[in-house]
Amino acid sequence: MKKTASKTTSLPTEMDLSEGWFVPAYERPKASHTTPTHFKHPWTLPKRGMTVAEWLINRKKAQWPIWEENIPFDALPTARPDAALDDWQAWFVGHSTVLVQIGPYNFLTDPVWAMRTSPVPFAGPRRVRPAGIALEDLPPIDAVLLSHNHYDHMDLASLAWLYKRDRMPIYTGLVNSQYLPPHMRVIELDWWESTPFHKDDRIKIVYTPAQHFSGRGLKDSNMALWGGLSVLTPDDHLFFAGDTGYAHHFKEVRARLGAPRLALLPIGAYEPRPVMHVMHMNPSDAVQAHLDLEATQSLAIHHRTYQLTDEAMNQPLLDLASALSHAGLSADVFATPSEGHSILA
Repeated sequence: MKKTASKTTSLPTEMDLSEGWFVPAYERPKASHTTPTHFKHPWTLPKRGMTVAEWLINRKKAQWPIWEENIPFDALPTARPDAALDDWQAWFVGHSTVLVQIGPYNFLTDPVWAMRTSPVPFAGPRRVRPAGIALEDLPPIDAVLLSHNHYDHMDLASLAWLYKRDRMPIYTGLVNSQYLPPHMRVIELDWWESTPFHKDDRIKIVYTPAQHFSGRGLKDSNMALWGGLSVLTPDDHLFFAGDTGYAHHFKEVRARLGAPRLALLPIGAYEPRPVMHVMHMNPSDAVQAHLDLEATQSLAIHHRTYQLTDEAMNQPLLDLASALSHAGLSADVFATPSEGHSILA
């Protein structure tokens, strides 16, 4: 019997307006991607053809539906305590939230169940599709992979709900713990720094670079580190790109960590290109990232849930199909499951 898509769990308001004035305090390591007060890119960024202010003043965004239900799915994910480490399954929840089951372990990327990705409940990008799996329908989460602190990636209410139930560690970049409650177990990593997975020392987790930025308020721009995360088993590699523009770091991930068995790559929030190309990949960029990584399988994320930029809701999927065809790749190598649906990786 097919199940209808899970309703978004009701969550408390994430933050109050005081967060706009929060400034984290942290002694940053001396490195090519740091200053005494901020993080930066150690490479030269491409120039923008317009400023963010010019875009917002002259914005011409496509019309999205107010609400759209998910396609019914057949089953919910379950705990798999006896699964072999090479038995993988990935469930697309929505936006950048993916449940990846690696053997018996459940990894959850950027868990966001919020109705709005904003510090206030009455403004900001609003969810237009429900999460494919309700919070209470998730199996026990063994670890959260948290890319950075933007509202559509770091949802404090969702993290609080999960932590209360599962007490899982949160693996993330430097300084991000200061945005989370002090009782949470947060493991901060610098770019290319690794740590053993707390439940199985055969697995290690690496924080990787990305071309993006961070900030949740008026005074904390780029004061916490942004990036992606890799989960490395003895034989395989899960790569979660986080939020990123296209840059050389995909080739570096391949060179340092090996070709991913599964790569979670963002394909949405890319128009207009003169301003968005620095921070967000379009589908053609995502296909090139797939090739740079030499990934066996990629899965599309960061699309269809919140209207962050100007392209139409389903344009990323259309552009992805075109980009794959242009690259001579089968559509099968870049999965686009509906919310609540899974793929075997």
